[in-house]
Amino acid sequence: MPVSQTDIALAERLAAAAGAAIRPYFRAEHGVEAKDDQSPVTLADRAGEEAIRKLLIAERPMDGIIGEEFGVREGTSNRQWVLDPIDGTRAFIAGRPVFGTLIALLEDGWPVLGIIDQPIIGERWLGVTGRKTLFNGKPASTRICRELKDAILGTTSPALFDDNQLHAFEHLDAKVMSTVLGGDCYNYGCVASGWLDIVVEAGLKLHDFAALVPVIEGAGGRMCDWQGDPLHAGSKGEVIAAGDPARIDDILEAMACEGH
Repeated sequence: MPVSQTDIALAERLAAAAGAAIRPYFRAEHGVEAKDDQSPVTLADRAGEEAIRKLLIAERPMDGIIGEEFGVREGTSNRQWVLDPIDGTRAFIAGRPVFGTLIALLEDGWPVLGIIDQPIIGERWLGVTGRKTLFNGKPASTRICRELKDAILGTTSPALFDDNQLHAFEHLDAKVMSTVLGGDCYNYGCVASGWLDIVVEAGLKLHDFAALVPVIEGAGGRMCDWQGDPLHAGSKGEVIAAGDPARIDDILEAMACEGH
């Protein structure tokens, strides 16, 4: 079914609830621990997801939930809410407000609604299939990038790539004007608002990228995997976001993704 205004209003309430749960822990005691994969988790991560789940279970009991911190809750509809309460936990721990809460709605495995919410500085991107992406309630637009040599490229950390992925990334890095590191999901908001041109990452989980797709594409950009295919619930987590869709082929060629 199409995304309704009720869906959008609920998504915004979910983001607000997560933000209210997260803010008291920012630059305060946050109880950081290491998960089994050695990635960090804090009380804020768990509180944020708990706040979202409480609302969803009450208001959308038939929908499934996929969350980074508390796993999968099966539903009986064709819809799933995909949650990452703090994308960029390392930035959160370091007191840097460039993390974000990610909330996505999937229908039949395809992202149809996404929110990137930065609860400390009060910035929110809302993307919905078939609608213009909004940044704090106003239309957001990516920018034109005529050539790769004019582009600003972002990635969270080259250390997150394996050897082959790093080799591909370095080929692209050599062709752009400049590269910025760090930023996690905040980079994608910057693409949607026309401040950054390209983001390339690998090793992402569904909760890391599902919300980004409607945001980028509703602002005029394009997201795909490293083969140029659309992103969905089964994608392996190698992602490209381009503010100017005309540069996708150039990016793929630079990364030599054929046969990757």
